[in-house]
Amino acid sequence: METVMDAINYIDINKNSRVPMYQQIVDSIINNISNGNIVLNEKLPSINTISEDFYLSRDTVEKAYGILKERNIIVSIPRRGYYVSKIEATHKLKILFLVNKLSSYKMKMYNSFLDRIGLNSKIDLVVYHCDEFFFLNTLKNNKAGYDYYVIMPHFKTETLQHTSYTDAVIKAINTIPKSKLMILDNLMPPFTDGIGAVYQEFDKDIYEALNDGMSKISKYKKMVLIYPENSVYPFPRRILHGFRKFCLENEIDYEILGEVCDDMVFKKGDLFITIEESDLVDLVNQIRENELKMGDEVGVISYNDTPLKQLLGIAVVSTDFRIMGEMAAQMILSGENSKIKVPFYFIDRASV
Repeated sequence: METVMDAINYIDINKNSRVPMYQQIVDSIINNISNGNIVLNEKLPSINTISEDFYLSRDTVEKAYGILKERNIIVSIPRRGYYVSKIEATHKLKILFLVNKLSSYKMKMYNSFLDRIGLNSKIDLVVYHCDEFFFLNTLKNNKAGYDYYVIMPHFKTETLQHTSYTDAVIKAINTIPKSKLMILDNLMPPFTDGIGAVYQEFDKDIYEALNDGMSKISKYKKMVLIYPENSVYPFPRRILHGFRKFCLENEIDYEILGEVCDDMVFKKGDLFITIEESDLVDLVNQIRENELKMGDEVGVISYNDTPLKQLLGIAVVSTDFRIMGEMAAQMILSGENSKIKVPFYFIDRASV
């Protein structure tokens, strides 16, 4: 059996990391139990020892040990110390992750969730393509056996309109214990109490982001939003509401189009906002064909950032999907059920 002094060598603290110190202690102990470096019934370093060796407050270490005790991974024995109580208590978290589509930014969120949740988990990813029937069947066939259900609620109606939920979806989700439920990306009003959520507010987000970019936007005479009405994966109509509110309050002439049509009529002073990447590509190609100077004669803003947009100098309004995934994973690991709105930004680039 390892000695207590050996066990402390397996605790890894990176003070430059954004991961809370207490969570780093929890992760270190769990990972080293999983790989056999720390074994059943092994005595762990005392709170004072960890506090002194890593220059941490006692409260930080106590919080870490408290989480491990709640999960039955360690046990405290009066006047003797802390011991590993059950190897089987470190079983992998089983998570059902329901995502509406496999876009580049949704995958960025999913990958950051994977990185943060760590190796001590088993995640089943299901893409339900905004299809209510597929979603309901998935939940029906997976009523038990998961520690958490992570859901991104975006559905399409028969007319290909976006909806956050339906009566059937609400009924199905209500069968999941609130302590096991995590809502991502799109907060559902019927599920606001007692659940964890990391979300956007689509109307407020675009409104506030455009206000942040007003110094650049104000030089344009008209704003044109390309909002795909009949997309395979519909977008929240709250984006429209926020866009209209911004234009009306700032007395800006605006137009909403369903797509970038062939031979688009361009006028100097137009500012276009695209949502789908295919529309962005068509728009940029036509701007070049018309020999217009992007960022001067016409402007372009795209919705949701990607590395390619950054490379091409396309300005965006976007949330941080990496942070969204990290926050969701952190809340699961710490057993929290709070609600966090993810920041939404205007990112200024050469296209405006």
